[in-house]
Amino acid sequence: MHAGFPCFTRDIQEVLRLGADNADLPENLEAVGGTILASGMAVLLKLGFGFVMRDSLIDEERSQKALNFFNNNFVFTDPNSPTGESYYQGKFLIRTRKPGDDMNVYLKFCENPSALFQDTPFGRCLNPLAVVSTEVLDEEEAQRIEKDPDQVDLVIRFKDISSIIGLIGRTDVDIVGLLLENIVQLTGNVGHLFKLGAIAKDTEIELGLGSVEASFAPQ
Repeated sequence: MHAGFPCFTRDIQEVLRLGADNADLPENLEAVGGTILASGMAVLLKLGFGFVMRDSLIDEERSQKALNFFNNNFVFTDPNSPTGESYYQGKFLIRTRKPGDDMNVYLKFCENPSALFQDTPFGRCLNPLAVVSTEVLDEEEAQRIEKDPDQVDLVIRFKDISSIIGLIGRTDVDIVGLLLENIVQLTGNVGHLFKLGAIAKDTEIELGLGSVEASFAPQ
């Protein structure tokens, strides 16, 4: 199982970098509070994970490229579904353990399946804004949903705000080390960690930013 952890850390950092290239954020994140940091992370995750699909409504070629990426990462065979397939709807809560940090990001994929597609002059196309959604929660909201398996599949809890800031831009860390150093705690279905990393890796590969490596998503 640990084989997928290092891949996860590198690829999530790349997704955050992609988001940073397309967002206006405070120049000095170290000086901001938990809520502002959460807002910045929410923007980076949404833009980063949605980067490949962002132009799906422009023309037919880019629409097909986005749809291929979506099908490879978010669609799976489901014999119990009337259509024979379903969408990956992973839900992640990212927060810290330090009381009062107020750093809570809620990340969801394919939250509203009925909004995933829309009609365009060149056919029915993927709606990129409906694939990835992020939300900043206050402490009370985060605490309320944290232990509800219907609302959160995996909780990724950092030690504090400083531990998150300290990882920005670093390439010499992996999730195993973070777990051993007690910088990160995971609660819930760890299988979703691999899926999250696999989506990030496929984003890298699609953009030509990383070499082709094994996908660690559960089949």
